[in-house]
Amino acid sequence: MSKVSLIVYITVAVVVLLLISRSSNNKSHRHRHRRLKVRSNFTFTAPAAAAFDPVVAEIERKREDRQWEHQYIHAHHPNSTSADSAEPEWEDFMNAEDYLNDEAKFNVTSRLVLLFPSIDLDPPDGYVSATELTQWNLKQSQKEVLHRTQREMEVHDKNKDGFVTLAEYEPPTWVVNSDNNTFGYDMGWWKEDHFNASDADGDGELNITEFNDFLHPSDTTNPKLLEWLCKEEIRERDTDKDGKISFKEFYHGIYDLIRSHDEGVHDLSHEPAEEAPAKLLFSQLDKNGDGFLSHEELLPVIQKIHPSELYYAKQQSEYIMQQHFDEFLWERAIKKWTCRNADTDNDGRLSLLEMVENPYVFYSAVFDEDEDEDEDYDYHDEFR
Repeated sequence: MSKVSLIVYITVAVVVLLLISRSSNNKSHRHRHRRLKVRSNFTFTAPAAAAFDPVVAEIERKREDRQWEHQYIHAHHPNSTSADSAEPEWEDFMNAEDYLNDEAKFNVTSRLVLLFPSIDLDPPDGYVSATELTQWNLKQSQKEVLHRTQREMEVHDKNKDGFVTLAEYEPPTWVVNSDNNTFGYDMGWWKEDHFNASDADGDGELNITEFNDFLHPSDTTNPKLLEWLCKEEIRERDTDKDGKISFKEFYHGIYDLIRSHDEGVHDLSHEPAEEAPAKLLFSQLDKNGDGFLSHEELLPVIQKIHPSELYYAKQQSEYIMQQHFDEFLWERAIKKWTCRNADTDNDGRLSLLEMVENPYVFYSAVFDEDEDEDEDYDYHDEFR
């Protein structure tokens, strides 16, 4: 970090810290009663977005590890007496939340002051852009994904040599017990061709990077694995089993996924796609003009069909930026004051002062504005 940048951060930090005591006496009703929450349930079939703050993420990781261990022991050693001991204790859960809500131990304003220089990197100009926030969120998510991969590798690496062979790998119980008809999670995802495509160097075993790609192929840059992902998509969508995708097969499935990720459409059953844009995209992908899509022709859109962590990091950043702008408008309307440093033009970047004005935007997604003053605000963990 340059001397100029360091001076800027020190100056801004001093100003912000001076504002902490002032704002503590002037906080709105909403800020005084917001309680930070820790996730209590985890989904192990797909990674959840990591918390914005690494401290919160580490607390949640420890709880998730305990819950994962509990489920693993029950699945593999159902009669073990140690199964119950792995279950996270409610007291530990409450202690974690009490810690996060003790301002003397965990102050969200101070945390943002500390984290700001690590987010404002490209360039370090005293503002956090949407791109910088996306890169920060992506870094936290990648750390979360790698942690889960390392946890899985400890289980499957039977001889503890730092590699997983196909013989060592055991598919998850939900795969073994599936009826082979569950879209996207049938046994095709766990067969030898999947393993071989993940084996970038072709040595017959997966190192931690290759194993991470194996578990999370949508995030890979391995050409062999991306090709496999396209072939798998063809196999799953090819209803007439001719080895390629017709427009009908494309329109009723693949296009909906692409459209939903491009436009943020979540309830496709109420918003049927129009055929014209689907036909245009199909024709653009159909390079040889034979009226069908091969796995090679599907490659340009495969990461829209199977979004990567970068896609979700961008979503999270856009959400935070919009929520921060909405928070400012709410504060200005209710309190009838104007903050000269607020992102009033919604220009897609935030200063440190703007961030500390509404710090809870970064620590929880949705609060119920109508809660009674003696009750906690509702919490929505969509982007945690």
